[in-house]
Amino acid sequence: MGNTHILMMGDAPNQAAPKPLPKLARATQPSVADQVFDLLQHRILTLDLPPGTKLSEGEVAGQMGVSRQPVREAFKRLAAQGFLLIRPQRSTTVSLISEAAVLRARFIRTALETHTFRLACTTLTSADIAALRALIDAQKTAITAQDRALFHALDDQFHREVCIRSGVGYAWDLIHDSKAHMDRIRMLSLNSQSQQHALREHIAILDAIEQGNPDAAARAMDSHLSRITTLIAEVKAVNHGWFTDAADLG
Repeated sequence: MGNTHILMMGDAPNQAAPKPLPKLARATQPSVADQVFDLLQHRILTLDLPPGTKLSEGEVAGQMGVSRQPVREAFKRLAAQGFLLIRPQRSTTVSLISEAAVLRARFIRTALETHTFRLACTTLTSADIAALRALIDAQKTAITAQDRALFHALDDQFHREVCIRSGVGYAWDLIHDSKAHMDRIRMLSLNSQSQQHALREHIAILDAIEQGNPDAAARAMDSHLSRITTLIAEVKAVNHGWFTDAADLG
């Protein structure tokens, strides 16, 4: 390198300091594409848009009062998740339910949540347990009110709260992304009997956590998530045309 000199801080004390970078304006609301995506995904997962429903970029844009571009972006994201089937120049339809995708989601949830619920046995406080008991009480109220949507939301909140209160909230982020394929099955099977069954399982899980028994908590959690295989068979028997195993996601 010979006489090459690398200028270090301090070599030129009179040199002006670099101009500070401007602060970025923080977005206070989701982008239009995010809002379109969230709404369409919610409609698909709650079966307001059942499997096989045809969607049009133009019609969706018109109904929502937005341009086609954010709708196109939302369609691409939903297709990447396996919830839309886009045939260029032909049609876009809500994807049929893939049993394989549901079982993969179950596998991911089981791996993450059995470990998380073991951890909960040594990390949750009495106040945490009380808060989770309150969620279970709210689920009982939702069953009495025959409010399936509320029960479903409280079910998710129970699992999310255990993750957060165990100090691994990021685990729920991963679970949330993968569980969507299970949600359509859950919505199709949420009758009173199924809700009562899920409620009993939540009580058993929380009892094991309160007793500080990680093996029992993990077993109860595994049993809770494994029930999806029974639900698939029950739902498929009634709604066979909504299922496919052809589109293996991976």
